[in-house]
Amino acid sequence: MRWPLPCSLLTVTAVRLAVAANMPFSADEAYYRVWAHALAPGYLDHPPMVALWIRAGTALAGDTPLGIRLFGPLSALLGSLLLWRAGEDLRPGGSAGRRAAWLLNGTLLLNAGAVVMTPDTPLLLFWTASLAALARLLRTGRAAWWFAAGAAAGLAFDSKYTAILLAPGVLVWLLAVPSLRPWLRRWEFWAAWALAVALAAPVLVWNAAHGWVSFSRQGGRAGDWHPAGAWHFVPEFLAGQIGLATPLLAVLFVIGLWRFVRGGAWRAPATGLLAATTLVPLAVLSQHALGGRVQANWAAILYPGLALAAALTVEKFWRTAVSFGLAVSGVVYLQAVLAPFSLPRKLDFSLIRLAGWDGLARDVEAARIAAGADCVAADEYGLAAELAYRLPGPVLGAEPRWALFDLPPAPAACATVLLVRSARRGVLPSDGIWLHPTQAGQVERVRAGKIAETYFMSRAAAPAGAVLLPPRG
Repeated sequence: MRWPLPCSLLTVTAVRLAVAANMPFSADEAYYRVWAHALAPGYLDHPPMVALWIRAGTALAGDTPLGIRLFGPLSALLGSLLLWRAGEDLRPGGSAGRRAAWLLNGTLLLNAGAVVMTPDTPLLLFWTASLAALARLLRTGRAAWWFAAGAAAGLAFDSKYTAILLAPGVLVWLLAVPSLRPWLRRWEFWAAWALAVALAAPVLVWNAAHGWVSFSRQGGRAGDWHPAGAWHFVPEFLAGQIGLATPLLAVLFVIGLWRFVRGGAWRAPATGLLAATTLVPLAVLSQHALGGRVQANWAAILYPGLALAAALTVEKFWRTAVSFGLAVSGVVYLQAVLAPFSLPRKLDFSLIRLAGWDGLARDVEAARIAAGADCVAADEYGLAAELAYRLPGPVLGAEPRWALFDLPPAPAACATVLLVRSARRGVLPSDGIWLHPTQAGQVERVRAGKIAETYFMSRAAAPAGAVLLPPRG
């Protein structure tokens, strides 16, 4: 059976748009929505591309879950077409491109990433676009494709800092393949990377103006290294990748990459491109996993290259693997939107991250009125962002990170606040900024009788430095 690519991808995209429109959004997505209301060249956690995408999506589809996520399904569609083109350029005349697109679309990584809006969403598109441009360079020999690759690399860096790993991968590729080394003496190669730096310059300038706070935050994770924990971190990293790829596709990806490495296939231009731009980031992530936690989604940049590697080397059983991956993703979609399955709390990602926010907001508002507080406040950024979207009245963010945002200060009318705080963090913070606190009970975020999280509430004076978070509009 031959699966037609464009029509099938349009069908998959329509399903993803429907899921994106009907699935509650997570605290992280609510936080990135605040970014979109306070656009800047950089933020504490990541570069600004996710904020730009949300701003554009909400301009087209409103301040709704669909608007916030609109460019997720669309970017997955475009990235799939770019991956198809890359496969055709790396092995002309075959069906490698079609297989590569299906292999990537079978992963839970792409299917989940296409219906939520995080920095990984634009990162995956621009990383794929850079690989596609380099594949086109090999096919045509036209130096102009270096500029497309450099532009995509710069935009990838504007999405997430792990994009920096593309540069050493490309350099290793050029050095490892003798026929490609002359490019290192061509002005087009260096001009392309100058273009990438120029596109990344606003992020660099913002960091320089803010004490390199974002680089320090992300770089600090690399410095938090504890080799004694390798026995735990490495299996966790591997299990995360098996889960995100889905097991059958994970096997095909490993086979594809192994066949590139074995027998010197990495010295050929096409296979060398995929080997270098996959193995260099994989080596960095693996090294970190020997002494620190590597979040499963950090490896998103590996997946386009792995899909192409498997497509170029594996011609059997890929349909079965893709079908299984799509089935797993469909179950995840169903649970996220309708929650028909009763799962243990620790295994139900949709319950922990997505469920019960509207009910929580109603209970918080009732508690605010009962406590006689003027406004609601939270010192946890995701919780504050969720409540700001869902509550009818003002919500204040009271956390040091908000000082980096161009947001209005707390209004004078918010003299007293109802502080909402996760029970994981205790009743009150120990920093002393909350004056005259009085406990005001607790509330729970619940779905179908299952508790996702418990929150303590306290009535207190509004703290200095609090900002007003953007309401739903």
